[in-house]
Amino acid sequence: MTTSLKVTDATWETPDTFVQCFLNSVRDYPDYTVFSTLDGEKILTYREFYDRVKAFAAGLYRLGVRRGDTVALMFKPRHQYMIADLAALCVGATPFSLYPTLPAEKIKAQLENADCRIAVCEQQYQAQMTDTQEIYPELEHIVLLEGGGPAGTIDWAKVEAPDPADNKFDFEASCAAVKPDDLITIIYTSGTTGDAKGCELTHINEMNYITRNRAWWPTGFLPGRRVLAWLPAAAVGERAPNYYNAITCACQIAFCEDAAKCVDAVRRFKPEMWFGPPRVWEKCKEALEANWRKLPADEYKKIEEGLYAGVERIRLIQAGKPVPADVEEKLAEADRSFFAKAREAMGFDAEDPLWATGGAVTPVPISEFFYAIGVPIVQCYAMSETGGVGAVPPRGMPRLDSVGRAVGECEIKLASDGEILIKTASLMRGYRKNPSLTAQVIEADGWYHTGDVGTMDADGWLRIVDRKKDIMINSMGKNMAPQHLEHELTNAGPFISQAMVIGEARSYVTALVTLDSLFVKSWAEKQGLDTTDFAALVRNPKIIAEVQKEVDKANEKLARIEQTKKFYIVGSEWLPGMEEVTPTMKIKRPVVLKKYAAEIDAMYKK
Repeated sequence: MTTSLKVTDATWETPDTFVQCFLNSVRDYPDYTVFSTLDGEKILTYREFYDRVKAFAAGLYRLGVRRGDTVALMFKPRHQYMIADLAALCVGATPFSLYPTLPAEKIKAQLENADCRIAVCEQQYQAQMTDTQEIYPELEHIVLLEGGGPAGTIDWAKVEAPDPADNKFDFEASCAAVKPDDLITIIYTSGTTGDAKGCELTHINEMNYITRNRAWWPTGFLPGRRVLAWLPAAAVGERAPNYYNAITCACQIAFCEDAAKCVDAVRRFKPEMWFGPPRVWEKCKEALEANWRKLPADEYKKIEEGLYAGVERIRLIQAGKPVPADVEEKLAEADRSFFAKAREAMGFDAEDPLWATGGAVTPVPISEFFYAIGVPIVQCYAMSETGGVGAVPPRGMPRLDSVGRAVGECEIKLASDGEILIKTASLMRGYRKNPSLTAQVIEADGWYHTGDVGTMDADGWLRIVDRKKDIMINSMGKNMAPQHLEHELTNAGPFISQAMVIGEARSYVTALVTLDSLFVKSWAEKQGLDTTDFAALVRNPKIIAEVQKEVDKANEKLARIEQTKKFYIVGSEWLPGMEEVTPTMKIKRPVVLKKYAAEIDAMYKK
């Protein structure tokens, strides 16, 4: 029997809390699907979701969770994390997510910082949590989704099961008691530098984020829209759009549990809203081009002509110039014959979609390619500390060399040294238990220091140049921007997937590179090479020679002092969840420098 709902008449445009947003979606769209499989099969409706959240909230209350407490979650992208997260919020507690790759020592540090006494996780992470409990005895309860854990753990099903004798928890009253300035989550982020810091975000912060989205795209964030969740829930780039925004707008959410398979998940689910870091879009482009190169020469020539026309068209539009009729005709013919089929095959054929990218600068050629084939990518800029609010281009007005302009009430300006400063109602309350660090990055008048260096034109269009702390100064005093050098390396050909250059206080530049494993294996098979051991394959002289060609090509575009003199092939790509990169695949330089210190030093030995 479905529980009757007791909610206010507040509409979603003016809620004070995310809990109220959730209740509004349940009230207005109870029979809409909230969670589905990648093939679109229903898992739960909004009414069923409500019942599950209410039951789990009661179970958390029985375990002693109270208003102001914290609840740690460790899940792959799957719908149960949202049940547990919302249940904690409805009790008045603050849920926060842990990266599944964290070792016990780092989990302990975050639980300690959050004053956390209860964790909810999947069975596969039980050992990590149990190890953490041994060094952090304050962790009183470990709830396991699949159950069957050792003594001291609790089965999720037992927590969710109703207790007829328990009438102490009033779900509706508890939801109503949640206040706008209560914490909605803690995002533990180190970005690309330093130890993890706990960004305290409130309901006010994320309500502002949702309101800005609605104003930016009023026809897009509508009930029933398909959203694909695939990044770790510990990242604001996952939580804000694919959880807070999606539930508020009564969207249908599917989950991709393996980040390496996100492109295939897009193909199957055909989302109408999806975010992918630049490298993911690059891999989509490479896959399309690889398939097209297999076509007969005359067909491939038509595709190339269509791409040229498409790129010329978007460049003319951005320059404010008219597009010649013959350019439009060539593009239209290529679209009918090839591009429309490609969009359908890859899952990018939704009407009025939102394809977004961010987390790193997107190379202009990547954006031009997708605009040419009818997949307009929106490049945006935001941070965990700003609750997901920052810069985005006005809807339908792209500037492919920019991350857009300040959105809604958000303000952006540059400091005297070029650092980007942001002021927004979505700005975090501060770093948890770290007022001194908070004061270092947030000025008294509310301006947040992002640590990024940028440029801005008279109309407010923002371009990202580099990380302020990442600027390299070599042994001769020459300043170099790593992102520029790395961009040239990763765009020189199909072998190099990611690159991190080294040159601070050094006499020349070197690089650590990862290779595109799918492309390399395919190429190697054609060369008759053994591909069973990828670590051995990347040491093959033929592979090294091809990588050297790409390094040489990149060097042609750089000043002599910026050119990569030596490189070391790490192996295959660093993917989300790995220690070398953030969830949006930005390289964590300190981590990589430490992990590959021996290999780096070897490149500087005479």
